[in-house]
Amino acid sequence: MKIEYFKGCLTEVEEKVKKTDKTAPAHRKLFRKGYTFSGLPALEQLKIWEYIWKNASDFWARGHAFLFLESKMKDKEFLLDSWETIKCWQNTVDNWGLCDGLSKIYTKTLEVIPDKVLPQLEKWNRSRNPWDRRQSIVSLLYFSRTKKEVLPYDTIIKFIDKLLDDKEDYVQKGVGWALKELYQVYPEETLKYLEKNIKKISAIAFSPATEKLEKKDKERLKKIRKQMK
Repeated sequence: MKIEYFKGCLTEVEEKVKKTDKTAPAHRKLFRKGYTFSGLPALEQLKIWEYIWKNASDFWARGHAFLFLESKMKDKEFLLDSWETIKCWQNTVDNWGLCDGLSKIYTKTLEVIPDKVLPQLEKWNRSRNPWDRRQSIVSLLYFSRTKKEVLPYDTIIKFIDKLLDDKEDYVQKGVGWALKELYQVYPEETLKYLEKNIKKISAIAFSPATEKLEKKDKERLKKIRKQMK
C-alpha cells in the first residue's frame, strides 16, 4: 500500500468522525457502518489503522483504530499475528483513555501468548514513561470478570509492588485499579497485601483498591489509616 492510500483512509475516517457526536455509543455506531477499506483482510486493515493511530490528530479518530482491534479480540490468530505491531501503539499513548483502551486488547493477547506479552509488560513496568508503567499493571487483569485465564497471584503482585510508591497520579490510579481487580480473583492474598502495605498505599490508590472489600474490612483499614495521620 502506498502512503497516499493511507492518507486517503485517514481523511475518510477524520471527515466522518468530525460529523459524529463525541460519545462512545455514537462512534461505535459509526464504526459498525464500515469504511471503504473495511472489506480488506484483517492484517491489511491493521496497517491502515496503525497509520491512523499514529497520525490522526483527533482523539476520536484514534479511537476508531482501537475499535478495530476490539472487533478482532476473539480472533486468537489475529492477536498472535498482530502483537508485534499493536504493542508499538503504546509508544504514542498520551492519555488514560487510549492507554486503557489498549489495556482491553493487551489483556486478551496476554491470555493467548503470555510468553511474548509478559516480557513486554515487564519492560513497561520499568519504563520512565508513566503511561507505560500504568499499562504494565492495568493490562494484567483489566476487568477481571472478562478474563478466562489469570496469571498467578505472585506474578501479578510483583508488578504492582514495584509501582506502589510511584509519584505519578495516573500510575497510582492504575495501582488502585489493579489491586481492586486482583482482590476479585485472589481475595485472601490481596487483603493480606493491603493490610501489610497499608502505610505505603497512596490516598489516590487506596479508594479504588478497597472498593470491593467487605464493609468490615474496608472500615478496619480506613481506621488504621486514620490513626496514621
